[in-house]
Amino acid sequence: MADALLFVYGTLRVGFDGPMARRLQDEARHLGAARIQGSLYRVDHYPGFVPGGADWVTGDLFALSDTEATLAWLDEYEECGPAFPAPQEYRRDRLTVEAADGPVRAWSYIYVQSVDGLERIAGGDFLAVG
Repeated sequence: MADALLFVYGTLRVGFDGPMARRLQDEARHLGAARIQGSLYRVDHYPGFVPGGADWVTGDLFALSDTEATLAWLDEYEECGPAFPAPQEYRRDRLTVEAADGPVRAWSYIYVQSVDGLERIAGGDFLAVG
């Protein structure tokens, strides 16, 4: 698998002090801030992204140098893919992201459970609300 892009919007972002965020920053090249159309919800101590609509979600864009290996441990972290029982919370997909230089295609994790009863994160920036 060739170099690919990854868009993150929650506990993997630059500025979030967690072991997986630090690991991603060590293994991938941070390209800067980016945004994607959709909504962000507080699931627990982490957010869920639902694409679509007119709102924007703020995040970070990374270039993956070892795409296959990085996506494998990220799938484990997000508990998605064939190794995990249904129903899963997330699905990894490639989406169009607005980067500084224009739109790009990037992998991201989409929240696939019901958002009924979840708090919507106004402004779409997980780090701004903690």
